[in-house]
Amino acid sequence: MTALEFNYQLTGLKENLERFALSLTSNLEDAKDLLQETFVKAISYRDKFEDNTNLKAWTFTIMKNTFINNYRRAIKANTTFDNTDDLYYLNLNQESGLEGPDSKISTKEIEKSIDKLEEEFKVPFLMHTQGYKYKEIAEKLDLKIGTVKSRIFFTRKKLMHSLHDYST
Repeated sequence: MTALEFNYQLTGLKENLERFALSLTSNLEDAKDLLQETFVKAISYRDKFEDNTNLKAWTFTIMKNTFINNYRRAIKANTTFDNTDDLYYLNLNQESGLEGPDSKISTKEIEKSIDKLEEEFKVPFLMHTQGYKYKEIAEKLDLKIGTVKSRIFFTRKKLMHSLHDYST
């Protein structure tokens, strides 16, 4: 495929790419930027495109990957690096420090509901909330991993049911 044919077919995909970009970004200006970046990459890497393959799919993949990479880059840019010796900035409480009356009641009610659970459900659930992985819980309690997963799942269901009044 010549460069002229490639560019002609690529510009024929503009409307489809615009709609896809808008669906990814939910913002018209960002969608236009993404479309432009996709066109630039497609033209730059034209030699990577194999003739008699699906140009539309190839271009959509470029757009999707570009969007994902831009998203990851934006997230990384918002990451806080704390180089202080005691990690002062990371450990700084971002909230006002005051608990609202609702949160105290909810915390107490959640703890009561957990305490009412049978041990076989309570122990794996508490271990999971403390950060243990399913495999670690299974090994410590001498259970199969599927049993651990189902007990945690059913415990969540039980807690949601018993705390239904607080979900509104």
